[in-house]
Amino acid sequence: MSESSDTRTKTLNFNVGVLGHVDSGKTSLARALSSTASTAAFDKNPQSRERGITLDLGFSSFTVDLPDHLRDSVGKQPYDSLQFTLVDCPGHASLIRTIIGGAQIIDLMMLVVDVVKGVQTQTAECLLIGELTCPRMVVVLNKIDLLPPNKRQSAIEKMTKRLHKTLESTRFKDCPVIAVAAKPGGPEAPDTEEPQGVPQLIELLKKQTYLPKRDPGGDLLMAVDHCFSIRGQGTVMTGTILQGSLAINDTVEIPVLKVTKKIKSVQMFRKPVSGAMQGDRVGVCVTQFDPKLLERGVVCTPESLRTLFAAVISVRKIGYFKGSLSTRAKFHITVGHETVMAKVTFFGLPPAGASEPPPDSKPPPSEPCSLETPFTFDKEYFYQDEYVTGQGEGSLGPDPEQWALLEFERPVTCPSLCLVIGSKLDTDIHANACRLAFQGRLLQGFEDKNYAETDLPRLRIYKTKHKEGQVERVTDDYTVIGRSLFKKETNLQLFVGLKVTLSTGETGVIEGGFGQSGKFKIRIQEGLRPETKQLFSSASKKKGKSGSKGATANEEEPRTDFQPVSIHLHFKRYVFDPHKKMVQS
Repeated sequence: MSESSDTRTKTLNFNVGVLGHVDSGKTSLARALSSTASTAAFDKNPQSRERGITLDLGFSSFTVDLPDHLRDSVGKQPYDSLQFTLVDCPGHASLIRTIIGGAQIIDLMMLVVDVVKGVQTQTAECLLIGELTCPRMVVVLNKIDLLPPNKRQSAIEKMTKRLHKTLESTRFKDCPVIAVAAKPGGPEAPDTEEPQGVPQLIELLKKQTYLPKRDPGGDLLMAVDHCFSIRGQGTVMTGTILQGSLAINDTVEIPVLKVTKKIKSVQMFRKPVSGAMQGDRVGVCVTQFDPKLLERGVVCTPESLRTLFAAVISVRKIGYFKGSLSTRAKFHITVGHETVMAKVTFFGLPPAGASEPPPDSKPPPSEPCSLETPFTFDKEYFYQDEYVTGQGEGSLGPDPEQWALLEFERPVTCPSLCLVIGSKLDTDIHANACRLAFQGRLLQGFEDKNYAETDLPRLRIYKTKHKEGQVERVTDDYTVIGRSLFKKETNLQLFVGLKVTLSTGETGVIEGGFGQSGKFKIRIQEGLRPETKQLFSSASKKKGKSGSKGATANEEEPRTDFQPVSIHLHFKRYVFDPHKKMVQS
């Protein structure tokens, strides 16, 4: 874990994400809580200072004595202090991708709500991101100094009640709600005013801590949020280790720049250390490169990350999303630390009664994408025009298991099995609508630029097709001529050998074309049934009576007294089969 230069003291790092609607006072709260500011902290972004809005993930920290409940649970690891790293996430809708970037490293979420305005669109989106990425939450009602003192307590109670109602159906049911005034008098007020409720909030945060599962093993993956150079020393990247560990003299890869660099020194909150592991917030100095090339991104063990042009993911629609999820639509896909547009194709298990019946077991709706049925190239899947929700409108049944193929507009670099979030970020920011559409896990990535030719044909997703035509006449007991099943220009050779069924019950096989107009010959192996022959002979008699030879040429004339015999052709076609072959089971 994080070790400072004095080896006798060990600090446990705990990441708290500060999320909330724009202008809810998140940065002021982080400032009020903090004693040490890391390089990226507190609206360093000039654009952000002008607008008074956090535009990047700011980081800052403060250290407290290790709470007693953690002393008992740390076992062999003798930590004696607890460092809260506050990850101040932007509340802007357009910056949702940044939030998702921050949310992947958060142990506890602090949702900041303006006590006067209550839950707003972005508050709800932050809640969703929290649900997908974070096990615990504390709600902070901020700006209580704006409430008239005589009505303050009742207004806080009312808002607390409303929030508990909102959270009832989420994983944060019964989470603690606390009221504060982080910056009494607002951002312009002088700093002489003491924040209200902050010491109580620190105590509450201490109570909510747990020992995060940290694993130094596996490949290194570090999310970099800031990069600058120090003359004569090298380039410093600050960020959080998402997985694995690093140490001085290790070689790391910067995938976007396609370079490897050697680690010269490591710091944690301005104290030199020899190494760091998952969950730690570090500054890593490597041999010189231009910091402008990597403002944000990831650093990893050489060759451990994959760059994907397309991927298969498990998929679950997010309940609050009101739009439909259609195949061939484009969504903003956040995967690893990147957000990129992708075209989506949804597919599911074959319908019941098809060659492969779907299993009975369905995951409970609250479990994010814990699919019972693993995805494999050996299985057949059913093409869907859109995502299928649980049994019909307004139903509470779980959605059936389904997957999606994502085809990225530009390649993305990410770890395997990472969380994927699909959103419609081009929706109007001010519209009161959730823009997070679906979430899932990355199951299979395609690294070949020509994946459409090399990989997609292995993906056995099929559509079922049904064509209907009519029997024009019978040539003998075993042969009929059909029409209206194919267009004149169709290459009939492709259909030779396919089975068809007549509406009278017989089955036959297409033998080939007949003449030039798209008619075709069907061989009925078992022969026509007597009653079918009866049908045709009475029809042709009536036809004969109606007069001249010319009448037969007028094929389409409705015959009110004769129900024509229809021909049905059913087959399936694999969506990614380059030969567009038709298959019958």
